[in-house]
Amino acid sequence: MQIMIRDLDTTLIRTFVTTADKASMTAAANALHLTQGAVSQQVKRLEEVLGQSLFERDRRGLRLTRSGERLLDKARRLLQLNDEILTEIRGRAVAGQVRLGVPYDLVGTLLAPVLKAYAEAYPQVEISLVCASSPELAAALAAGTVDLAVIEERVGPTVGECLLVDRLVWVGARGGTARQKRPLPVSIVADTCAFRPAVLAALGEHGLDWRTVFENGNIDATTATVRSDLAVTAWLASTVPADLDILSDAGLPPLPNFSVNLHLPKHAAAPAAKAFASHIREGLSRYRQAA
Repeated sequence: MQIMIRDLDTTLIRTFVTTADKASMTAAANALHLTQGAVSQQVKRLEEVLGQSLFERDRRGLRLTRSGERLLDKARRLLQLNDEILTEIRGRAVAGQVRLGVPYDLVGTLLAPVLKAYAEAYPQVEISLVCASSPELAAALAAGTVDLAVIEERVGPTVGECLLVDRLVWVGARGGTARQKRPLPVSIVADTCAFRPAVLAALGEHGLDWRTVFENGNIDATTATVRSDLAVTAWLASTVPADLDILSDAGLPPLPNFSVNLHLPKHAAAPAAKAFASHIREGLSRYRQAA
């Protein structure tokens, strides 16, 4: 079926993307300030235009079909381009200030290219980074001291938008011996770290004695303790420095997967924050495709 450009209404596309992000018609309706019936009708209209089913239901809610998965990344790019064109033509350049909350381990790894791209695209926006643990960032977003936050959470239900899922892995010095010591020396960035409960639960279930080496909220100091073979740590696989080892020792317990989720405020986000959210989605989407 030949599709005319006018048939790909951005309203339908935006509804589709929001529904995919929320994995729920009800949650999408709340985010878009529509009724659930209106969201359902818009998704159905888009499916009719494309001649493909975009969602199917399972026990956990909505799940994208293969056609929906193929459409999602292109739909996000289409919306971003649409918003940029409208902003430019209407003469309302995105400006102001945006405060982004980022976990310590992501700011210099996964999100570094995103921050650079956003700063180049929106030079009139003043960017303020707030680095903290994920629980602290969730509290900051609720208090209104950050405008949006990237938060690491154990895989499962979330009020945020899942950007990617990654393995939580043990990390140690290349050729080091800290992994073999008992009690196991463990260095975690902070006592509020999102990974800490999962790590301690895994050690407890495995019956493995451990001791804390460092928990003072400094990622560089944690990295130094691991490089010096004073301790092991647990990080997302995608954030492990090239000169450190991902450990697969039989004596270390397996760790659960974590998701990297985007959280926006409950109230309407400012244009600068919305643009930042689009760049984060796009940047991590490209990372997933390249991985």
